[in-house]
Amino acid sequence: MRSFKILLILIVLLLQYQLWFGKNSLNDYFALREEVTKHDLANQELAQRNSVLVAEIADLRSGLDAVEEHARNELGMIKQGETFYRIIPSSEIEQ
Repeated sequence: MRSFKILLILIVLLLQYQLWFGKNSLNDYFALREEVTKHDLANQELAQRNSVLVAEIADLRSGLDAVEEHARNELGMIKQGETFYRIIPSSEIEQ
């Protein structure tokens, strides 16, 4: 009976060793869980960026207003007969 108890204690200790220090231990589990959390945050940021891009594409496909705004802001284009005025804030002049 005594050898049986010793055998059971050794088995429990072996299982505990595997749980704490072996392959796929608790340390590995917590590290992977933290990594998954980081990837989830990165995926949320990318999904938000993608939704903004999809909305911009829909605007560009739907009408000329978005194309005109893009041409004015990004390319500096103006219409025939328009006068372009650039307003410089006073804080930029004083520097």
